[in-house]
Amino acid sequence: MPEADDHARAALGFTVKSGWASAVLLIGSATACRVVDSRIIELSDPALPESRQPYHASFGTARARGPALSRLIAAVQRFGRKSVSGVIQDYRTMTSRLEGAGVIVGSLVDPATIANDHIRIHALEGQLFRRVVEEAVTRARLRCSIWRDRDLYGLAAVTLKQPERALRDALTTLGRHVGGPWRAEQKAAALAAWLVIAASPSKTDRDGHEGPRTHQQGERSRQTRV
Repeated sequence: MPEADDHARAALGFTVKSGWASAVLLIGSATACRVVDSRIIELSDPALPESRQPYHASFGTARARGPALSRLIAAVQRFGRKSVSGVIQDYRTMTSRLEGAGVIVGSLVDPATIANDHIRIHALEGQLFRRVVEEAVTRARLRCSIWRDRDLYGLAAVTLKQPERALRDALTTLGRHVGGPWRAEQKAAALAAWLVIAASPSKTDRDGHEGPRTHQQGERSRQTRV
């Protein structure tokens, strides 16, 4: 596994799904970055398969409130927080400059406002897994930013001052030397981390002099400049 430059700014991105999340560690700046690690983490307990969709009793049918639902929710909270905390601990061994985390979710709508039963079930599960990730991040004393997937590229184009097409190309390049999958979920997590880095104060801002820049360090640590 590649090591991060201790002096480079770093951030963690999560794309949250039902029962799992994609996590990506990125280092660099608003204009140059590289992937240090990408992995899939479980947020639901494999020992309780129903915890992957705890609010579902069957397809389109809500699980009744009661001890069974409470047990599944508690399992998600316990197992998911441990998974996210473990990833953060791992990444802190790779870099001393972990600035924060960006979390990508499908929706931020309050489930209580949704009339359709099936859609509300999915919204409840989305809310549960999002909160598990958010709480683990804040407990680790990291800044946490949350964005909807549908808003991500438009926001990034404005923040990073790059056309959306250029950002998509850059993210594809970032993943060329990553072991494992590099699909939409990983790209979104990487872009979330990139936004966190871009919003972080530079070493110049912190202590009045320019800090070290991130440099290309071989194929597995290739930077992408945009």
